[in-house]
Formats: sequence, C-alpha cells, structure tokens
Amino acid sequence: MRKLDAALMSVVLAAGTALFAGAAAAAYTAKVRQACAGDYQNFCSQYSPESAELRRCIEANRKGLTQTCVTALIDAGEVPAKYLKK
Repeated sequence: MRKLDAALMSVVLAAGTALFAGAAAAAYTAKVRQACAGDYQNFCSQYSPESAELRRCIEANRKGLTQTCVTALIDAGEVPAKYLKK
C-alpha cells in the first residue's frame, strides 16, 4: 500500500508542478506589461492579463501595436524580431 501511496503522491506533485509552470510561462514580464499597457487598453482589455486569449489578441493586432510594445515583446523573447517590420 505504501508504494501505491508514494506513486500517487508523485503523480499529484508532477501534475501540480506542470500546472504551476504553465501558469508562470503564460505571464508577461513586468517590462512587457508596462510597455504594452496602452496597446492592451486599445485592443485587448476585454481579456485577463494572464490569459491565453490575451496572447491571441496581441498576436491578432500585432500590426497595430506601438513600437515600444513590440520592442519589449522582442526583448522578452515573446515574439521574433521580424515583428518590427510592419
């Protein structure tokens, strides 16, 4: 019975760790949030700041983003440098 308990605990811990890592990976950096605050308000304010929907909205509106926002996204490794070419 102890082996089963240990195995179950390992699965639960692994699932919790994966869930936490996924949530952390979805968060924009503070620099990106600050640089893109106006773009967020203009294009995507209906979405939660840490949501996948926000990321899709930013992607869909990339041609309208300010250069400040795009530069911050590039610096953070969120988008490729080709985004500077509008």
